[in-house]
Amino acid sequence: MDLPVYDFRTDIKNVLVTPQIRSRFLKMAVGQFNEGHTHDLGHEIFLILQGKAEFVIEGRKAILGPGQLCIALKDEYHTVENVGDEEVIMYLSVTPHIQPTHTRWFEDGTKRPPNFTPNTNYDLVPDRTTPTADLVDACLATAETFA
Repeated sequence: MDLPVYDFRTDIKNVLVTPQIRSRFLKMAVGQFNEGHTHDLGHEIFLILQGKAEFVIEGRKAILGPGQLCIALKDEYHTVENVGDEEVIMYLSVTPHIQPTHTRWFEDGTKRPPNFTPNTNYDLVPDRTTPTADLVDACLATAETFA
């Protein structure tokens, strides 16, 4: 079997989604803004490959360009916006990747109810062959390693 190789110019998708990590290339249109959120269980790493993006992490702002990286640690509220004049392409990873992966917040600072994202949003075909109990056990075991 050949070693999988991914190219950010052609593979704008999730490249690995497991309970341990979600890894993807993401494209943002000029002016696009992603809703702020946190991650209850782990960190998110962003590496800009093309364009300029403004990150706000726990109130700290920075504009990143190609080759620059920033990290939103566990429970750090963060947003990202394309502030340049071309598409932003970034590599990002979230670890661990256990649902619900994103915690969203109301304007008054209270948590919104959990939002479980279907596997199809992660460019995956749902696993219908592994017994649900085995999938739950695998997710719990991963969560325990990060607890």
